[in-house]
Amino acid sequence: MMHRTILKTIFEPLIVVVAAIYFVIDALALSILKPFLRQIAKLKLFRFIASWIASLGPYPTLVLFVIPLALLEPVKPFSAYLIASGHFIDGMVVLVLGEVLKIIIVERIFYIGRSKLMTIKVFAWTFNFVSGWLTWVKTLPPWQAVKQNFDDFVHWVHKLKHAGLARGSF
Repeated sequence: MMHRTILKTIFEPLIVVVAAIYFVIDALALSILKPFLRQIAKLKLFRFIASWIASLGPYPTLVLFVIPLALLEPVKPFSAYLIASGHFIDGMVVLVLGEVLKIIIVERIFYIGRSKLMTIKVFAWTFNFVSGWLTWVKTLPPWQAVKQNFDDFVHWVHKLKHAGLARGSF
C-alpha cells in the first residue's frame, strides 16, 4: 500500500505536467489556426461537407469524429520521439502537420456536430470531465504565468507590426 502512495506522489504531478503540455500544444495550435479555419469554412467544398455532417445522426458523427482523432492524436508522441532521437526538424514538421490536420478535420467535425455528439451520454460526460479538468489546469499559477508571457509576446508583436505599418515598413 505504501508503494502505491509513493508512486502516486511521484507520478501524479508528472502526469499533470505532461497532460498540461499536451493541452497547451492543442490550445496554441488552435488559437493560431482559428482565422484560417474561418476562411476554410467559407469555401464551397467545406460548406458541402458541413451540410453532409449536419445530416448525420449522433453515432455516425461520433465515428466521423473519433477516426481522425485516433489516427492523428499519436502524432504528438511520435514527434516527441523524433525530436528526442535527434531528428528535431523532422519531429517539428510531423508535429505541425499533424496538429494542423487534426485541428482542421477534428475541430470542424466537432464544431458542426457538437449538439449531436453531446446527446451521447458517455461523450458528454467525457467532454465535460476534460473541459472541467482543463479549466482547473488553466487556474494553476504556472499556466497563468505562461499565458501572461504569451499574451505579452502577442501584444509586443502587434505593437511592432503597427509601428512598422505607421512607418510603411510592412
